[in-house]
Amino acid sequence: MKRIIIRLNGSWEDIKELAVTSMTSGINAFVADKSVISQLKQLGSVTVFSPSENPKPDVLIVTETSPEKILRIMEHEKRVACWVNIKTKKDEEKVSELSKIGVPYVIVETEDWKIIPIENLIAELHKSATELYAEARNLDEAKTLFQTLEIGVDGVLFTPKTAKEIIELKKIIEMPKRLELTAAKVVEVNEVGSGDRVCVDTCSLLREGEGMLVGSQSQGLFLIHSETLQTEFATPRPFRVNAGAVHAYVLMADGKTKYLSELEAGDNVLAVDYQGNCREVVVGRVKIEKRPLLIVKVELDRKIFKTLVQNAETVNLVDKDGKPVSVAKLKKGDEILIYTITGGRHFGKSVEETIVEK
Repeated sequence: MKRIIIRLNGSWEDIKELAVTSMTSGINAFVADKSVISQLKQLGSVTVFSPSENPKPDVLIVTETSPEKILRIMEHEKRVACWVNIKTKKDEEKVSELSKIGVPYVIVETEDWKIIPIENLIAELHKSATELYAEARNLDEAKTLFQTLEIGVDGVLFTPKTAKEIIELKKIIEMPKRLELTAAKVVEVNEVGSGDRVCVDTCSLLREGEGMLVGSQSQGLFLIHSETLQTEFATPRPFRVNAGAVHAYVLMADGKTKYLSELEAGDNVLAVDYQGNCREVVVGRVKIEKRPLLIVKVELDRKIFKTLVQNAETVNLVDKDGKPVSVAKLKKGDEILIYTITGGRHFGKSVEETIVEK
C-alpha cells in the first residue's frame, strides 16, 4: 500500500484545516513541529515524524547517516527515519547502507529530482524491509515517484498549500492501475492428494471476473476467480477467493508477493479482473483447511507455470474470454489467464531475482 506523509508548517491555527482534511482523507502520518504534536494526537490515531525528542514522536527523524551512529540511536529508538539529501552517487550508497542495517524508514530529497537516482534507489530497496519515502514538491512529481519502475516509492512526503491538494494527492494513490494478463495453454490437470489450502476472505465485495493472482512460481501467477458465482453446490461468497495451497505466492497491493500461509487480517492484497484492472482490498480473515488438491500446469513462450488449487467445482480460473472456468472441468488445451513477472535488472541491480522455479 502506497503511503503519504503530510508536512505541516506553522502554528495550529495555520495547519488545522490541512490536518483535518488529511485525516478525513485517510492520511494520518505527519511531519510537524513539536508545538502542534499534542493537537494532532487529539484528531485520532496518527503517526508523527519529528526531529524533536520532546515530546516523544512516533518516529524520530535523524539526519545522521553513519551506520554505526544509527545503530546506537536504534538501541533506544526503534522507529527511526533517516533523512538523506541526494546530491551524489555516494548519497545513494548511504541509503543502501542504511537499509542493510535495518533502518525502518528512509526519506530522500533532492534539489532537482532526476528520474535515474530514484530508479536506482527503488531497485536497491525494493526487496528490503526499509520503506523508501521521497519528497514531492508538487502533484505531478508525486505521481511520477509512485510510478517509477512500475514499482514506485513506498510513499511520498508532501507539503500542501491547500486542502484541495491533499484530496488530489489521495486520488493519485487510489487511481486503479492495470496489469497485462496473458492467455496460457493448459498442458496438465492432475490430482495430487490432500494438502492445506487457503481461503482469503476480504473486506470488499468482489465482482464477477475478479479475483487474485496466485501461483507456485513468483514469475507466473494465475487469476483465481472469486466465489461470486451461484452454483448448485454452494451459496456465493463474493468476498472470498479460494486461493490455493499454502506454499503459493499471492500478489500484494504494493506489487510484492507473499506466501498465502503468511496472509493475515489487515493485509492489503491486489484484486484483479480479467481485463487486468486492479484495486486494493483488505484481508479480513484467512482460513487454512486440509482439502484434496489439483495441480494445474500451463505453457507460455515455452515456459511451464504451475499452481495447486482445491479440487472442487466451486474453484474457478478465468479463460481467455474472461469467463470463469471450474477446475473440475478444466482440460488440456484450454487457455486461461495468467500474469507473468519478468525478472530484470536496472543498471546491474536486480529488481526481481533471476531464479529458476520448478
